[in-house]
Amino acid sequence: MTRARQQAAPLPFLVFLAGCVAVSPSPTVLPSAEPSTVASPSTAPSGTPLPTATPLPGLRLPEPEAFDFREISYAVSVELQAGESGRIVIRVENRTDTMIDELVLRWPTEVRDTIFLAPFEPSLQRIREGGDPLVQDWTKWVDGPGEHGEPAGTTSLGWGPLLPGATLTIPVVATRVAPGPLLFDLQILAGEAVLTSDGEPAWFQVSVP
Repeated sequence: MTRARQQAAPLPFLVFLAGCVAVSPSPTVLPSAEPSTVASPSTAPSGTPLPTATPLPGLRLPEPEAFDFREISYAVSVELQAGESGRIVIRVENRTDTMIDELVLRWPTEVRDTIFLAPFEPSLQRIREGGDPLVQDWTKWVDGPGEHGEPAGTTSLGWGPLLPGATLTIPVVATRVAPGPLLFDLQILAGEAVLTSDGEPAWFQVSVP
């Protein structure tokens, strides 16, 4: 999912604005990196004010404090039907020559009011007394605020490390709690810094039917 770009409605007198974009060679703070917004269409007569950006609906994440310029690619598969449980699978490829120590997925904690996202599916084998040792691939599962800077109102699932050039497939169990569709933010981070995909923050929205 990528950001939608706004287009201004034509005006009677065309005015071309030449802007300058300041590029910082290696910023560490992301001042404004939000999921793409949608411009309200304009059918009004010429001379009316330009349309303004309307934030996408759904559950939102706060702006991240840090930004990681290392490139990844990702694909998201929503494998559940309307009114049913299933899973969401996130596939992430490290496209750099450095290791990502801990790959982190982050979503609004409020998502659990509709679907409960978890790194595993509970079973008697996992919880019975004297059962097999608990073996897990995930490194953390935290509702913020957390000890490592996880923001309040968010849930963070750590999964890693991710070696250079490697691909990690993350299946997240999605258990239906309430009926109805859901749209929510998802970020892919290295620790507490949002990673980059195709030159933009790996911060997008997931639609569940």
